[in-house]
Amino acid sequence: MKKVIIAGKDSYIGSNLKRWLEQTKKDYAVEEVGTREDIWKTKDFSDYDVVVHVAGIAHVSSDPKLESLYYAVNRDLALDVAKKAKQEGVKQFIFMSSMTIYGKDSTIGKEKLIDKDTIPKATDFYGQSKLEADRELQKLQDENFRVVIIIKTMVYGPQSKGKLPTLNKKSNRNPNITDIENKRSMIYIENLCEFMKQCIDNLYSGIYYPQNKEYLSTKEIIKVMSESMNRKIWFTKIFNPFLKLLSKKINIINKVFGSKIYKKELSGDFSYCVVDTIESIRRSI
Repeated sequence: MKKVIIAGKDSYIGSNLKRWLEQTKKDYAVEEVGTREDIWKTKDFSDYDVVVHVAGIAHVSSDPKLESLYYAVNRDLALDVAKKAKQEGVKQFIFMSSMTIYGKDSTIGKEKLIDKDTIPKATDFYGQSKLEADRELQKLQDENFRVVIIIKTMVYGPQSKGKLPTLNKKSNRNPNITDIENKRSMIYIENLCEFMKQCIDNLYSGIYYPQNKEYLSTKEIIKVMSESMNRKIWFTKIFNPFLKLLSKKINIINKVFGSKIYKKELSGDFSYCVVDTIESIRRSI
C-alpha cells in the first residue's frame, strides 16, 4: 500500500486526487493536510511514501502589494514542505506548477507552441513564483528523494472554477458567439488524477506536461456545451477584426481567444487520458 499525503486541504485538484486514488483503497491510504497557520509543520511525514503539494495562490494579479504573498506561498511554502519531506524520509514529492511560467497567451491569429526547447519566461508574480519554485525543487532531488514537477495547463471538470463555467454562463446569456479559431492545451481533472496516479505507481521523477489528447478551441467548447444543454447558438465573425486589434493591448481577450499549446510529444503516450475530450466537456457541465 502506498501512503500519500496531500499538502493543500480541500483544494480542487487535491480533493479529486484523493477520491481517484481511494477507488482502490487496498492500494492507497490518502490524507490531506492544511498548509494555513503552519498546520503541516506538526505532521510527521516519515510515515508517508509520497507528498503531493497542491497548495498555492492560483489567481493572477498585478497588484504590487501582493507580490511578497505570491512568493511566500507559491515558492517558499513549497520548498519548506519539500525540505521537511526529504528530511523525514519521504520517497517522492509531487509539485503542481503552471503553464504560466511560459508567459502570456498569443494574440488572436497567432499560435504559441511550447516544446522541449522553449525557455520559460514568466510575465507576472504567479508565473515567476512558480518558476522559481520549480528550479529550487529540482535541486533537492537525489537517488532517495524523487521530485516530480507537473507543469499543468488549464484544469477543468465538475464544480471547477475558471474558463468553462464562465463560457457556459456567457453563452447562456448571449446566443451570438464570436467565431474565432484557436487552440488550447487543457486537461480534464480525471485525466490529470490518472497521470498523478501513474507518477506515484511508477515512482517517476522529472518535469511533465500532461494534457488531453486533443487541443480545444473556445468555439468547440461552447458548441459542445450548448448542444449538451439543447441550447441554440449562432457563430458570427462580425466582431473578429475589432477583437483582433484589441487583443494586441488587452490580454484578457487572449485568455479567451488566444492560442497556447504544448507540443504533443511533450505529453507522453496519453495512456492517462481515461476520458475523451468531448465527453469531458459534457461531464463538466
